[in-house]
Amino acid sequence: MTPQRMLTALLDSAEFARAYTLTSLTAVFGSFLIERLTSTLTLATIVTFLAVVGAVTLLARRAELSLLRFAPSSLLAFLLLALISALWSTDRSTTFASWITLLGYTIIAITIGHVRDTLQTVRAIGDTLRWLLGVSLALELLSGVLLDTPVRRLGIEGNLALGGPIQGIFGTRNMLGFIAVVALITFVIEWRTHSVSRGVGVASVTLGGFLALLSASPTVVVLAAGVGVATTALTIVRHTPAERRAIVQWILGAVVIAALAVAFALRHQIIRILDAGSDFSMRADLWNLLLDFSAERPLTGWGWFGPWPRGEYPFTYMNFLLEQSHRSSLNAYFDALLQLGWVGLALFVVLGGVAVVRSWLVASARRSVVYAWTPLVLVTLAVESMFESFTLTESGWVLLVLCTLRAGQSRSWRELIDAAHTGAIPTLKPEK
Repeated sequence: MTPQRMLTALLDSAEFARAYTLTSLTAVFGSFLIERLTSTLTLATIVTFLAVVGAVTLLARRAELSLLRFAPSSLLAFLLLALISALWSTDRSTTFASWITLLGYTIIAITIGHVRDTLQTVRAIGDTLRWLLGVSLALELLSGVLLDTPVRRLGIEGNLALGGPIQGIFGTRNMLGFIAVVALITFVIEWRTHSVSRGVGVASVTLGGFLALLSASPTVVVLAAGVGVATTALTIVRHTPAERRAIVQWILGAVVIAALAVAFALRHQIIRILDAGSDFSMRADLWNLLLDFSAERPLTGWGWFGPWPRGEYPFTYMNFLLEQSHRSSLNAYFDALLQLGWVGLALFVVLGGVAVVRSWLVASARRSVVYAWTPLVLVTLAVESMFESFTLTESGWVLLVLCTLRAGQSRSWRELIDAAHTGAIPTLKPEK
């Protein structure tokens, strides 16, 4: 066997796909730890290497891939707009470098989405987050209980004995809370699909819930409520007879719209209940200022930068006016608006919104509970995007691309085109 065939066989093997997935997810979710223990250049090198390996893997598997179903068109349009924004950016080189970073994470997510199915993806994310959350708890125990001293390099303050807030190896308490909620969804799906033993399932859910609670993140409460409502609604739909599901779906949709309207009307009372007035007040000041700068370039935005670079206008100037040091707008929708204008915001909303609808319909019709993972994670990303910009960078972006790709593979207009070439009839039969 020639070296080329040996390489192709390796890249096409299930063992390599699993190893690549676990390695990539560890690097993505552990990016803050890698960057703090080494350097930004080291993290960039790791992401670049994984993206190149992913691209080569996809090339080796091209015979089993469909060009039409390779990636959602809205994702490709968003990437194209981010690249083109370098033409009007205040710093073209920084915009291009930020775009390369975004592309690298995108290639990693697309590769995982094509070499692993939904259950395999859930298992890989579950294994990765179990390990990373375990490391976070161990370091918090070491810092807050055994040594009673902060770990400055990782930003760990050693507050575990005080009941929090803690952040583990994820940089901020809000990021830990977000990761913990995603982990809880994943752990429950693993447990329900019997992918792990009962003991591992109980321990994993306990670990995720414990760290979510100790993160003391105000957004965790909102996330938990959003995921709880989505889970309840999806359970109702899944247990509804097939002939009545459409009516139930429309009723639930109307209820969601009404609930959002009520929540907006009572937003001040809700903030007081959450006891997060100062935190949300700070966000409101930032968002009001952001809208003023966004109005100067409403359609195109200021160019794609991802996390706010230091020394770049208007980001540094906004921080100067607020006397803050924000690295994002603390809202993914507003960041998309500021950097890519209304066009970019529309593409971002379409990318996530279409994926939610597709994955929700699939989860409603399929018997296996594993299909519930995609819509529930998408709901988590949608809610978290109202308070943080995690969805536009690193692990949040990888999760978004993974979910949109999975939703597009299960239910898409591309199935009709594929059917015309293959003679297959794309169907999604509801399971009673």
